[in-house]
Amino acid sequence: MQVSVRDNNVDQALRVLKKKLQAEGVFHEMRLKQHFEKPAVRKAREKAEAIRRQRKLARKKAEREGLL
Repeated sequence: MQVSVRDNNVDQALRVLKKKLQAEGVFHEMRLKQHFEKPAVRKAREKAEAIRRQRKLARKKAEREGLL
C-alpha cells in the first residue's frame, strides 16, 4: 500500500492512508486480535456477521427494486 505526500501535506496523506486501511479491514482485524477468542465464540461471531451481511444485502436489493 502506498500513499504519496503532495506539497508537504502530511495530514492529508495520513487521512488517505487511514481510509485505505479502513477499507482493507486492518483496523477491524487489529481489534479482534487484541485478545484471544475461543474457537466457539469466533464461530458464533462469524456466523452472526454473515447473517448481518446477508440481511443488509437483501435490504439494499429490495430498496433498489422499489419494494421498500
